Amino acid sequence: MIEFKTTENLLELEQILALQAENIPVNLTEVDKKEQGFVTVQHDLAILKNMHEVHAHSIATCKGNVIGYALSMSKKFRGEIAVLAPMFTEIDNSIKSDSNYIIMGQVCIGKEYRGKGVFRGLYAKMRDAFTATYDCIITEIDALNIRSINAHKAVGFEELVRYDYNNQTWVVVYMDI
Repeated sequence: MIEFKTTENLLELEQILALQAENIPVNLTEVDKKEQGFVTVQHDLAILKNMHEVHAHSIATCKGNVIGYALSMSKKFRGEIAVLAPMFTEIDNSIKSDSNYIIMGQVCIGKEYRGKGVFRGLYAKMRDAFTATYDCIITEIDALNIRSINAHKAVGFEELVRYDYNNQTWVVVYMDI
């Protein structure tokens, strides 16, 4: 039975980091990256905890273990993760610049739970948690991560802007909530 909830303790944050580590590009084959997707940023426990203290993260659990997550990141963290700074600049220059938005800092589902509605459930949980506070959810995706781009489109995200940074093309997407 899969449960959708928000993070409550350090163990859940540690399980997020373990799932994240399994899905960073250096730990995946080229086939896995292409067919299953990947995560780009590797967080440390301190930043993940700081983000959680501002807004709890949405997680999916099964038998008490985190099997998927969608990180919640306030604009307050725009200077904390260097690789995300260009995304904030692009948002500042976009049609959503005046929106009261929350950043979905990263989404990941354990391999054995993919294709079972966990992605959709995580975003439903996030939308429910923030609909009274924010206008939209914004995130960015490596343009090579076709699985993630298609999954975001399927749950209602629209492209805001594409930009190049550090030899990568990024797709910034949003979903009004």
